[in-house]
This record gives sequence, C-alpha cells and structure tokens, in this order.
Amino acid sequence: MSMHRVGSRRRLDHVVTLTAIGLAVTVAACSSGAPADLARETAEPTTEARAAESSAPAAPTTEPAPTPADAGTITAVEAQLDGSAAGCDPLDARQCLLPFPSDALTVVDDSSPTQRRVAFPAGELPTNSSGTAIDPTAWNRNDGFSANSPLLTWVDDLDPEASSLPSWTDLESSLAADASVVLVDTTSGDRIPLWAEVDIDSAADDGQLLVVRPAISLAPATNYSVGLRNLVTTTGEPVEPSALFQVYRDRLVTDIAEVEARRDEFESAFAALVAGGAGRAERHLAGSFTTASVANTTDVILHMRDETLAGLGTASPEFEITSVTENPEPGLARLVEGTYSVPNWMTGDGGPGTTLNRGADGLPEINGVVQAPFACEIADSVWTGTGPAHGVMYGHGLLGSHLEVDAGNIVAMSNEHNALYCATKWAGFSDDDIPTAVAALQDFSNFPTFVDRMSQGLINQLVLGRLMLADNGLVVETEFIRPDGSAVLDNSEVYYDGNSQGGIMGMALAALSTDLRRVVLGVVGMNYSTLLQRSVDFDVFETILVPAYPDPVDRAIGLAAIQMLWDPAEGAGYVRHLVANPLPGTPPKDVLMHVAFGDWQVSELTAMVAARTMGIAIHRPVTADGRSREIDPGWGIDTLDDDADTSALVVWDSGSDPIPIDDIAPSTSRDPHGDPRNDPQVRRQKAAFLFDGELIDVCGGAACTAAAD
Repeated sequence: MSMHRVGSRRRLDHVVTLTAIGLAVTVAACSSGAPADLARETAEPTTEARAAESSAPAAPTTEPAPTPADAGTITAVEAQLDGSAAGCDPLDARQCLLPFPSDALTVVDDSSPTQRRVAFPAGELPTNSSGTAIDPTAWNRNDGFSANSPLLTWVDDLDPEASSLPSWTDLESSLAADASVVLVDTTSGDRIPLWAEVDIDSAADDGQLLVVRPAISLAPATNYSVGLRNLVTTTGEPVEPSALFQVYRDRLVTDIAEVEARRDEFESAFAALVAGGAGRAERHLAGSFTTASVANTTDVILHMRDETLAGLGTASPEFEITSVTENPEPGLARLVEGTYSVPNWMTGDGGPGTTLNRGADGLPEINGVVQAPFACEIADSVWTGTGPAHGVMYGHGLLGSHLEVDAGNIVAMSNEHNALYCATKWAGFSDDDIPTAVAALQDFSNFPTFVDRMSQGLINQLVLGRLMLADNGLVVETEFIRPDGSAVLDNSEVYYDGNSQGGIMGMALAALSTDLRRVVLGVVGMNYSTLLQRSVDFDVFETILVPAYPDPVDRAIGLAAIQMLWDPAEGAGYVRHLVANPLPGTPPKDVLMHVAFGDWQVSELTAMVAARTMGIAIHRPVTADGRSREIDPGWGIDTLDDDADTSALVVWDSGSDPIPIDDIAPSTSRDPHGDPRNDPQVRRQKAAFLFDGELIDVCGGAACTAAAD
C-alpha cells in the first residue's frame, strides 16, 4: 500500500485540483491514444567531490580460477534462463527490465556514438490494468540509458538496516571501502557517490525493490558497473546470489552459449568494481550499463532551435496584443496579453496530444506555425518611472499558465527592483496538458506524447526571448510606452527567473538559450524520477497511476524508464551544459539556485544533485546547527567564496521540519515551497545577481532564513 497521503493541501504553485484531474481522466478515456573509447563530455567535479570519489582504496583480492560448473548449478542456471523471456535480463526474474538499467537490454549499433542501441522487447514491459504492455518504440531510439535514472533490482527478504545501505544523510559512506552498494565509472575507475533505499510501496513478504540513486548526474556516453555486496536478510543470513550470477562471480564455466556470450561483460564489470575498491567474492549482484550520448539527448532540440532562430534572425516573431487590463492587482499598473507565432514542430495543430513531426531522418520538420500566448506585467513603479525596466522571462509552476506572471512575489520584485516580467505557457507542461499527463499515467506508452510537446514548449520560450529583445518587438508597442513617450522595457538584455517547475525546466531553457546569460532557478531540483516520490504534488497523480498499474514494481520500473524520454525535454538532461561544457553555439550561464529547506514539493536533495553536477558552490553554513539531517550538509559541494560573483546555491530555512529520510513526501509542519520568493531579502539577492552581476550575502555570514509566508 502506498504511504503517500492523498488529500487537499495549500498549494503554492498552480493548483491541480482533483476535479480538474477527474475531468482530464474523462477526456483521456475518450481519446486514442560494451563500447570502447567513449566520448567523455563531463563538467569538472568539485574539489571535495574529486577527493571523495578517489578516496576508496583498491581492495586486494584473489581472482577465482575458471572452474567447470557442476550439474546442479547447470540445472539451476537453465531453469533461471527458461524463466526469462527473450530480450530480458535473466539476472532478475521479477520483471523483464530488472535489473535496470542493464546493457543486456541493448544491442550493438555501430552507427551510434555509444555503439549501442536500447532494445526493450515488445510485449514484455509492464502491463497496465487494461492489459496493455508499454510500447517500447520511443525507448528503443536511445543509444543508452538516462544519466539520471535510479538503478533498480529486487532483493529477496532484504533487511535494509542490517545491510547498511548508504543514506543520503551520509553520502561519503557510499565511497567507503566496505560500502554495500558500489557504482564505478569503468573508463576512469572513479567511484560515484550515491544513496540506496527501498521502495516502500513495493515492500512484500518475500522482499523489496532496492533503489540506488546516484548523487550526481552521470557522464554521457559512459559505461558504469554497479555491484551489491554483504546484503543481509531479515533472519540475519547473507543474501544469496542467483545461480546465474554465481556462475559469473565464481568463474564457473558452462557450455551454455547464452551464458558464455555475456562472460566478457561481467569480467569487465568485476574488474572495474575491484579497481574501485570493491572485492568480488562477496558480491550478491553486479552488472553494467551505458548512458546515452549528448547527441542522443540534444540533437533533436538543437535542430529545432537552430532552424527556428535562423528563421527569425534579429527580428521579432509576428505577434498580436489581444488585451490590456489596467490595475488588475495591487501594485500592478497593467497586464498585457497577446499571442506570437512560433514554427510548429509537431504533428497536426501542435496542441496537446500531438507528437514531434519527424522526417525520414528522424529529425522534426516544421509543420506551419502555432500561436503561443504571452502575458507581461507592468508594475506601478515601472509605469511611473523614467527609465526602462529590466526584461525578465518568467517560468511558471507545475501544470500552470503564463498568467502566473501577476503573482504577488513577481509584482513585488518588479516594484522593488525595476523589472518587467513576461511569460508564456510551458507547452507540454501547462494546464492545457493535464489530459495528456493523465493519459500517460494510465498507459506509459502515451508518455512520448507528453514529452514531445515539452520540446515545442522550449522553442516557444526561446522565441519569447526574441519577442522581448527585438527592436521591432514589444519595446515599440504603444502598450509598452509611457504617456511621456518613454519605453518601459529595456530590450538590450533579457534574464530568466523561474520557480518550481519553472526552475526545473529553466535549466533546460538556459542551457539551450543563446540570449540568456544570468538565470535564477527558484525552489529547483532535477530529474523527475527522483522528484515524484518525494513530492506532495504527486499524491493526486497516484490516484490515477495506482489503479492503472497496481503492481508497485511495475510502477517503479515505469517511472525509472520514462526518465530516458524526459531527459531531452527537462532540466536533468541539460545540467552538465549550463555553467560548463555549453552546447554548440551557446554561451555558458551564471546560475543562482534558491532552495527551500524542508520543501514539500521539490526536494532539496535534488537541488544538491544538480549543484554537485554543475560544480556550483553553496552558501555555508547551509543550515543552522541541528537543522539538517545530513552529517555534512551540502557534502561534495564547494563552499561559496565571499567575494565570488558566480553561480551559487543558497538554502533558505523558514522553520519547517526537515524532509523525511525515506522516499516519501513531507507531511508534517508546513510547506515552505513559496517562502524564498516571497521574502524581500531573497528578492534583493536575486536582483543583484541578475541585474548588477553581483552575488551578495544578505544573510550576514550566517545560515540563510526566509520569513514564513
């Protein structure tokens, strides 16, 4: 039974109500719906992370000599193979895709950067309550697995505490010589920091699903080996390996072609694990997988971006102002709404439920235009001022809309710091897309439809930036001209400020933008496969997902696998390209990350993963003494230099309880998700960072606190 609590809660971003989801369900129900010489394009790790990753000494070990397997072992191995369908990994018979990810689920492809192609077998993936198995077509386009997905395997009768699983509260323990879970980059030999936990929903009398979460985004186009050892059952006995794994671990030779075909794969995995300080003899399970290449993640969207911006040149897109509302909110002089034209890269009319309009080469082709909505707020002080205001693109919250641009914190920021915010909908991830999200939860085969339109949404955002920058864009329209004839918008530069989903998606937008230089990502995190289980926002969606996929193991596999499709369309797929290793034709960015301590909606753990990956420094002290559950708060992240005017992560504590250790959403105290953006000192830091290029300490050298809203 799920431990997530379903009910009404005060929401600080766009409210997705049960009524709206219920209507969406009705709508959805009626619609059809081992490579060598790998390219290593990685950001430089922090000093602390480098030291930690290399801290575990290699464990001396005696490799077992090849020995013929006895008849009993052969019989057991044959039974294990017979119980696994073709194309599945027989190491874990609980479900075809377990253990996940695994190179056993790929085939050789000399045309791909990784020399591999994912090959999920049709008809063997999780099946929903309607009897429909997930269609693997979209997954099988990938040349490797997501660099951001969890690692999953079933362990019989596991005692998590006795097995000393490394916790996110002590990431350094995952790099110890005796760590029970080990992840190694097989090319460099580096150990990867991680935490491991059990999937609470899948707990059963016979075992639990073990979930391993890397504490950084893995490198692209890279092979990794993972190993489990010294796991203990609830009776205190060692967890025994399967007969098939024992054959590989102990070098028991067979005459079974299917077994021997993978011998080299396992020898390479063991060699990497031993080099990383983890012995061989005590292994319960080991294997390897390859992450997708940068090209796999970015080629499609870069093609769309470059074609779109080339078509615009320095000109504004065509646009129309459709309404002006005077004094709609206290402190807001006017709200200007309209539409602008964007190339349609989708099938049909480009609306919800459409997919990328792929040509014969697999790249999308333009299919006419779509009209994207926009809204701009002009604050009282901006309207009555004398100079132009800083132009800021705003990213709205979960399944919300561009009209969030008139929120109180945005109006306050504009009045206090001479800013003019404009927003559009995140096509693919706005209120228009709720029915598509519901359909994807009812049948994971529909998920490609959901994420494809998110790519269109990123293009819409990039074009909004040009609408704000172009000399023939918004800046010359009468609605943006004061009575004295002066322009209210400074179109010399554009900035980005996004919250929650707007922060998460803002990482992708910033990495792709050729116009942005400085961005603020509020209450941000990365990779939805980790975020979902730890967010109260997911409670309502579980009321749809659980009936559709009643087996919790199937749900966990589905949520892990969809990260492979999400990477090209969300921040996790671009985290290595914001502040370093920028994408072609794209400048690096300065990034300010704001995190709410104890956040109910976007876990602070996921922000730490992003900062650790990007090499962004953190403000210390991270929290006041005794507030964090971490032994070393912000482990693996460099300390922010007092004089630095560069990227940074700042944790804001407004007094809420710390997050739970388990992968469940917080539910005690109060949700602090909206507190940072509503605090004037936080806004002062944002404004100095964006508009003055300065990173100021508004916390006086102490842990940062925000007022509880």
